[in-house]
Amino acid sequence: MNRCAIEVMRDVKDIRMAYGQSDEYSFILPKSSNLYSRRASKISSTIVSLFAANYAMRWREYFPTVELRYPPCFDSRVVCYPCDQNFRDYLSWRQADCHINNLYNTTFWAIVHAGKTETAAEEELRGTFSKDKHEILFSKHNINYNKIEPIYKKGSVIIRQKTNVTSISPNTGQPVERLKLVPTALHVDIIGQAFWDEHPELLK
Repeated sequence: MNRCAIEVMRDVKDIRMAYGQSDEYSFILPKSSNLYSRRASKISSTIVSLFAANYAMRWREYFPTVELRYPPCFDSRVVCYPCDQNFRDYLSWRQADCHINNLYNTTFWAIVHAGKTETAAEEELRGTFSKDKHEILFSKHNINYNKIEPIYKKGSVIIRQKTNVTSISPNTGQPVERLKLVPTALHVDIIGQAFWDEHPELLK
């Protein structure tokens, strides 16, 4: 999924950032964008078709021994947020949802893998809070949730980062190193202020 989003951002230069978790990805265009004359249907259809095409095209790179048995398809929609705070609230909700879902799923499957049925696992988790799930994981299954890889707890944020890229000069045939903005996946907190202070260009 991350690779698909990165390839979409390489093709659609207006996309400023993206956020993804599970099977959902959000692509953010700046207020100043005039991509396809701001036609929502054109923006939506182009991005979602590029995403699905990359999913099919890159499948073998990640699952060389698994056959893709059905053509992938995704739905999409365009939302225009009136201000930066609304846009940040949306991304904060998505990242909080990522954490909530992952904590539940991690605890649920730990219980199942320990020998209980899925129904019994659901019953054990009914009415529990975040701290309860942490305790179940640590005391009963020896899992420290805080040590789980950030990609699962925070999702993926893709931004264009300055990166040294080496290419071959068509004139000299020699390697040339240039600084370019390359879509890069990060697994960091975007709810707090620190991320936005570090990347003020995302809100311009």
